Amino acid sequence: MTPRRNYQLGLILVTLSAVAWSTAGFFTRLIPHDSFTLLAWRGIFGALSLLIVVMLMHGRGWTREFTRIGKPELAYIGITICGMIMFITSFAHTSVAHGAVIYATIPFIAALLGWFFLKEIPDRGAIAASGAALVGVAVMVGFGADGGLFGDALALGMTLCMGFSIIIVRKNPTMAAAPAAAIGALLSGLICWPLGDPLSVTTVELWQLAAFGAVNSAMGLACFAWGSKRLPAIETGLIGALDTPLAPLWVWIAFGETVGPQTLIGGGVVMAAVITHVMWSQRRRPVGSPA
Repeated sequence: MTPRRNYQLGLILVTLSAVAWSTAGFFTRLIPHDSFTLLAWRGIFGALSLLIVVMLMHGRGWTREFTRIGKPELAYIGITICGMIMFITSFAHTSVAHGAVIYATIPFIAALLGWFFLKEIPDRGAIAASGAALVGVAVMVGFGADGGLFGDALALGMTLCMGFSIIIVRKNPTMAAAPAAAIGALLSGLICWPLGDPLSVTTVELWQLAAFGAVNSAMGLACFAWGSKRLPAIETGLIGALDTPLAPLWVWIAFGETVGPQTLIGGGVVMAAVITHVMWSQRRRPVGSPA
């Protein structure tokens, strides 16, 4: 695969991960249970889905992938658990829009961590696009009053976890990311199991939870792990910011949960910044350039 194709594949995968993760607010509104019950089933079904992916990719030798777990994978597992718990719990204490726009600060966190740990110097286009996304965040959060301080703090903690996970995968491109993500998802589910009431869910809700785990957890983690190692840290964070306008969109379509005009305007700014950067980077990137 040429460097340009590798870069384009990274863009597609990270975009898919952002779409998958943007459904979290939808599922938490759809299934009327506490955060820990949702996390328990999400983690278990996410782990099962990721296990199926690993088995399909590696055939009979899939078990060997789990023997490759080392320090990078253990760090990734720990960060995944913390990020998952803070991510879903934040929705119980702040609005979907607030949680999504706080996550939109990930380009700056990723750029800072990438510069410190990987010595990656972000190009001017990525910085400009991230700055535009920050304007969108300022519009949506700065003038909105529909969030909660504790929930916002949880969303920020999740964003920091995501920033470090980008660095781990980028620094260790050959790590067993999918098995590590599966273990992280399973452990997060098991940790949350006794804290919620998982056995109280109905059959219909169990199917909804299975979809939650497969789409939001497994698809999001797998696409992110495979895509982030192909992109600079700041671009991974910037593309991931598409979660911002998409998260309240699904909730609005499904439940009619209204958002203020500042959320719509700010979300539009973020989406425009991401799309413009992707188009600009494709036009300036020669065929043989590295990612």
